[in-house]
Amino acid sequence: MANIDVQGYLRRLGTVDPGKPTIEGLFALHRAHVERVAYTSLQVHLGQRTTPDPYESAARIVAGEAGYCYHLNGAFGTLLETLGYDVTWHRGRVWSPEPRGHGLGPIQDEPNHLVLLVEAENTLYYCDTGLGDGLHEPLLLVPGEATQGPYTYTLERTRFDNGASGWSFTHDPKAESFTGMVFEERIASLQDFLARHEWMETDPESGFVKNLDVYRRDAQGVDHLRGCVLTRSDGTTTERREITDSDEWFDALADVFGLRLPGIGDIQQERLWKRVWIQHTAWTAAQEQ
Repeated sequence: MANIDVQGYLRRLGTVDPGKPTIEGLFALHRAHVERVAYTSLQVHLGQRTTPDPYESAARIVAGEAGYCYHLNGAFGTLLETLGYDVTWHRGRVWSPEPRGHGLGPIQDEPNHLVLLVEAENTLYYCDTGLGDGLHEPLLLVPGEATQGPYTYTLERTRFDNGASGWSFTHDPKAESFTGMVFEERIASLQDFLARHEWMETDPESGFVKNLDVYRRDAQGVDHLRGCVLTRSDGTTTERREITDSDEWFDALADVFGLRLPGIGDIQQERLWKRVWIQHTAWTAAQEQ
């Protein structure tokens, strides 16, 4: 059986071993994860190939890297299990209506999100450290609304066309990112995500291939870097800044998102900046048409 470097992981989160599994400990770990381990497609734009294996993802996080939901939730779930929490994986689908997205679509064919359900002190929580500008803390798995900082979310029970039961998470429209996410109650395994992970990392139509995104959530709001546009939003005001200098761009990665690109040399950094700048200028031109 594979192991993870628990102490190294906790150091990355800026915390210490929380002791026996408790609700308080779960919330503290979740907050630390979204604040210190960015959600990003950076690895795709560096030309790196990864797997959704949670032990590999945990090792990458300990080494200072990050990733998207398969990596972040997979690793976080494995950390929680190692610390004694009861954790299950579930297939989910993040969605937005056209033209921004492609609608809800079938989860079984396109499970583009990995969801964690975690039990602490005989209470079940929906946890998600891989939802970009989503949760700051776990949500109690009961229908209703919950407010975290500037955003209010809704959880509802749902039933899919194939008769399977599940849950629907509705994001706050103020976030201006995605509409919602649905997930199945059926417990999933690593095999459920392999094919979609391959598509998300390699297909030209994948949003991760088309755009470089980096998110960091905290109690007050969200930092977001898309291409060369850095945004800070607190749900009421949004500050946007275009970054046109490569040194400033890499400084933002390090200082705002905690990504210092361990092991990446000057040539790879230059290639990364060139790719991001080309995508950014193409996007800017499209906005002006």
